[in-house]
Parts: sequence; structure tokens; C-alpha cells
Amino acid sequence: MTKSRPMGILLLSSSKVFVRNLKIILAIRNLQEQSKGFRGRVKEFLKSSNLTDEIAGYQTQIQGVCSKLKLMAIVETNFKVDEIHAIVTAPTVENISNCSPPSRIFQGRQAILDKMHQFFDTDSGSQHIYILYGLGGAGKTQIALKFIEESSFSNIFLVHTSKVETIETGLKSIAVAKSVGDSAQDALTWLQSNPNKWPVFFDNADDPKINLHDFLPRYSHGNIIITSRNPELRSYGGHTFVSDMEEADATTLLLRRANKESSEENLKLATEIVKELYYLPLAIVQAGAFISNSEDLEGYLALYHSNWARLLSKKAAQSHDDYAQTVYTTWQISFDQLSHLATTLLQLCSFLHYTGILEDMFSTASKYDYPSWLPPREELQEPLEFLSHFLGPTGEWNSLKFLDVTTEIKAYSLISFDAKTKLFSIHPLVHAWSQSTVPNETSLQSCMSSILGMCITKTPQNEIQLASVWLIPHIVLLKSVNPDGVADFRRAFWEIYYEAGKFKDAQGIAQEVVEKFQLLLGEDHRYTLLIMGNLAATCLKLVSEKPKFGDKEVSVLSMADQAIRTLGA
Repeated sequence: MTKSRPMGILLLSSSKVFVRNLKIILAIRNLQEQSKGFRGRVKEFLKSSNLTDEIAGYQTQIQGVCSKLKLMAIVETNFKVDEIHAIVTAPTVENISNCSPPSRIFQGRQAILDKMHQFFDTDSGSQHIYILYGLGGAGKTQIALKFIEESSFSNIFLVHTSKVETIETGLKSIAVAKSVGDSAQDALTWLQSNPNKWPVFFDNADDPKINLHDFLPRYSHGNIIITSRNPELRSYGGHTFVSDMEEADATTLLLRRANKESSEENLKLATEIVKELYYLPLAIVQAGAFISNSEDLEGYLALYHSNWARLLSKKAAQSHDDYAQTVYTTWQISFDQLSHLATTLLQLCSFLHYTGILEDMFSTASKYDYPSWLPPREELQEPLEFLSHFLGPTGEWNSLKFLDVTTEIKAYSLISFDAKTKLFSIHPLVHAWSQSTVPNETSLQSCMSSILGMCITKTPQNEIQLASVWLIPHIVLLKSVNPDGVADFRRAFWEIYYEAGKFKDAQGIAQEVVEKFQLLLGEDHRYTLLIMGNLAATCLKLVSEKPKFGDKEVSVLSMADQAIRTLGA
């Protein structure tokens, strides 16, 4: 005996037919209600085609469906109107997209878009995965949305990927939309078995602890776009590092957001502003929003120089996209995920120059052996404690431990690494922002100064000249933010300046060290005499630049000459 289908299922099945046919009738009626000329063309089209019979057939079917609905409503006491409402309001399975369009002021990025189009247009018989990775605020999501808008995709599934829960929710929505179930696995099964190229957009896959592989459809077809701050995801497929904008595009973006015309004067002012913002898209949009509100393009830079932290933390009341974070809050979200050791390393590096940061600075410093004329061990407690985290059981430097910490920071693109040069770098705006996260600037500045001094002291003499090339920018920055913080290692810094040919700076440092050693060790102490000899050598190097010495220089030379003779004796 054949079991009859439950009346609720019959009702839903009939309802789907009703909805499909009703949409056709409504679409035609909408066309007929347009302007007279267009309505006339529609009528002629309908008369000249075979649609008349089909429409009549649909009307007959609809009448039949209506009759069934009335009957079922009477017979089925548990009839649920909300089920019909859900079907009527649900998107059709033929055209689903939960992606918003890109920002109305989207600008530039053509090279990246062209690269993506070329990638997805090749080898259509295979699966395509493309990763846009880079610093928060660089515009990864907007580029992905612009690419989707330009592409011929008719169905796009957006999966928010910041947490496991949001990934599962996004996949479940695919299963429900396609009527294949209500779980993440149902969605993956459907994507794997469906031969069409349904594109899936995994946005903000920033958490390095989430194994994205567990959520990617495993099939030989389809298209997947991923945005992330984590460069490790490059291994999944094609990729582009999203960094700063081209100057011309950045300038145009600023003026568009600021609602300013592209006059010659405005272009000049805008160019100076985007340079100051290092061409970072989110910073430019925020600046434009502020200028739009204040209507003062000319005065923005002066205000920015004195209030940069506040301006980069300010959210505009009106926005052109769905991004809810400011420049600083988007980095703070990443910063909050770091371990204490990783945050300390990032903050220490913020007191160095933002480029040319080497692991060797820290590994060489860890070998420091406390000569009697430099700070004793008890005065170097903070840098020693920090460096101890990267030492092995016998006190040797452990590069793997250092790699673990830098990899943690790189996972959020808060620091970059060049494999060819072995140099780390920090985006200039991140560099400035990370200083603002330091609760006690003086303490960390002194700690970083000591680490540099310890590094120089343990650098072999035959390597000092080469080391001076990449150490000078860091020493200059440290001296500019905290002139007194390097006092205990000033002779080491004198040596770097001297080897770099910066003799005027070296002379000033040597003079300070001589005075310090005379006070602490006495005028006849060997180390006092040694630095006096250094001072003499520096003054002699300045002869070619300054042929005539004043009374002060003559006195210094005389004192240094006496020191050299004493050391020789």
C-alpha cells in the first residue's frame, strides 16, 4: 500500500509552484505599469510571442493552487501560515548572493584586480583559490568585493571567517538556501557534489589558530576567495600581498571621500596628506571623512601632526562601506590576540627605525658579558629578562623560539619579514601606533637602548663597520626620543657613529663619555684615557671638514693627546 504524502508537504510543494508562477505574473504586471511607450512595446512583444498561451496556463495553475490551498487550510488543522511566508520571502535557488557591493568610493587597485581576473579565467576545469593578505585597513575586503562585482558570478556565498562559529553559520546558510540541509557539512557536501562554479568568499580569515582547511570545499571545481591578515594562508593557492595604494589613486580617494573637487591646489594638498598617511586606504578614508565634516583640507596636516592618535581612532558618522573599525581599533583587535612576549617584542621594535630590524640585534646582545666599565648585571635586569625567553637550557640563543614569536606577530601582518635580506620591518603607521600601546615608554626605551648597546659591545671589531650601516638609523631614533636613555652605552654608540663616518655626532658622544668617566672613574683611569683617545681620533677626522678649531676643540685635542701618550707609556 502506497503511503500518502503528509498534507503539510503537499502544501509546501504546491506553495513553491504558486510562488514561481506568481512571480512571473507580477513581473509582467510591473512591466505593464511602466511608461506608455514601454508598455506599448511590451504588449507588442506579448502579442508576437507564444507567451499568451503560457500565461493563460499559469493562470489556470494558480487558480488550481489557490483552490488546493483553501482545501488544505480547511482540512489541515495544524496548517502554518509562517511556513508559506518563509517560502515566499526566501531567495530563489537560481540566484543567491549575500555579498554587499564594494564601497561607492572604491578607487584604484587595478593591478590586483587584473591579476585576479587572469587567475580565475585560466583552466576553468579546476578549482581556483585566491588569497588577498595584508595589514588590517589595507583594503582586502573591498578589493574582493570589487572583483566579485566585475565578475560574471551569478551566485556568491559570503562566509564571515573571524571565528569558527561564524564560519559554521555561514556554511549553514548555504545549506538552507539550497534546501540541502541545515548544517555546515551539508553545505560542504553540496558544494563538492555540485558541478557549477559556485564562488565562496571567506572574509577576514585572520585567526591563525583556525585551520581553514577544515572548512574549504574539497572538490576539483568552483571558486574560492579568501581575505586574511595571515600570510601563512598563501599556501592555499594564488595570492597577492595587499599593501598601500598608488599615490594618484590615494589622492583621488581622499578627495572623493572629502567631497572636494580635484583642483590643482586640492590635489597638491591631498598628495601631502596621503604621503603622511603612507597611502594606507583606511587611514585615507578616515582623513577624508574628517575633512568632509570640517571642510578644512588645508588645515588637516597641522591638526594631524598634533592629534594623529585621536584622528586615526575617530570613526566617521557616515560611511561608504560596512567596515566598522577605525585604523587603530582594527590593529588593536589583532594586538589583543598576541602573547605577552609578542606584544613586548613589537613594542620594543617601535623604538627602533621601522625598517632594517635584525634578529642578530637580539641574539648578539644575549652574549653580553658585563665588562667592568659598563653597567653591571643588576642594572640590566629588564633587557636580560626579555632576552632570556629566547635562550636554550645552556644559555645559547634559540632561533626557533624567536621565530615562533615573530611568526605570531606576522600572522596579523603587524610586522613583515624579507626572506632575502633577513630583515624585519613595520608599517610606519603601525610603528607609531605600537608606541601608543606602551604603558611606560621610558622603561621600554631604556630597555631597547641597552639591548642595542649590548649588541654593539659584543660585535666583533672586524664587523663593526658593516654593522654601523644598519645600526645607525636605530640609534638615531632612540637618541631622538630619549637622549638620556643611552648614557650607559654611549661609548658603544660613539663607535658606531665613528665607523659610519658621522664624526660630528661621534665627537659629541665622546665628549659626554669623557666627562662621565672622569667623574665616575677618575681622569687617570684606563677607560677614561681610552675614550679620550677615541675623542682625539674623532677630532682629527673632522679636520678636513673644519680646518680651524675653536678654543674648545683645541682643549679637547690637547687633553686627548695627553691621554694617548699616557696609554702608550
